[in-house]
Amino acid sequence: MRVDFYQLTRDPAELVLPALARATLAAGERMLVVSDDAGQLGRISSALWTRVADSFLAHGMGGGAHDARQPILLGADMQPSNGARYCAIADGQWREADGMTRVFLLFPPERIDDARQTWRLLGTREGVDRRYWRQNGGKWVEGP
Repeated sequence: MRVDFYQLTRDPAELVLPALARATLAAGERMLVVSDDAGQLGRISSALWTRVADSFLAHGMGGGAHDARQPILLGADMQPSNGARYCAIADGQWREADGMTRVFLLFPPERIDDARQTWRLLGTREGVDRRYWRQNGGKWVEGP
């Protein structure tokens, strides 16, 4: 499993997620977006409809009758009922991601200690490839 740590210093998760979701769909994958904050999920939903120029990213809120059909599913738990193997954890709170191929952990500056602890925890696990991304102006840069 690959885990990409995204430190959000300029933009909140709802502005970053549409680009990650578009890249996920372009790779032929489905995405699960997880957050305990219902307001944040609502803002992410709005951004998925409007943030990407000339298109929208079809998605749905988890718990509906058509979860399995959603290319992007938003919810509060790690239940990929849409068959997703890619997951974006939007609230910065790590959750075990069994069965996922790739996880995007988006965290704001106030959750940096939690992210560091998660980095160390995942470093002890075999088969986990960790990557760190930070915002540099309007671009994402990999590395410390």
